[in-house]
Amino acid sequence: MKDLVYVLTDPVGLHARPAGDFVKAVQKFACKVTVEKGGRKADAKRLLAVMGLGAKGGDVITMSFEGEGEEEACEIMKAYLEEHL
Repeated sequence: MKDLVYVLTDPVGLHARPAGDFVKAVQKFACKVTVEKGGRKADAKRLLAVMGLGAKGGDVITMSFEGEGEEEACEIMKAYLEEHL
């Protein structure tokens, strides 16, 4: 299992459009990916689950990667978050 902790820098956070792009990026991976905010976890491959976290700018999210290709998925998503959120 590989974890990634990130502070959202985009003021609006994971609202509709960014959440949709985020989920599309995660769906490319074979490994299981979860995202957590404030003790609540969501399947990162499900749009409504990600939006339901209500993650806004300044919030800390933790992504967990488990399974085939977890190392590569973690590195790719780290770069994605830094560039987009």
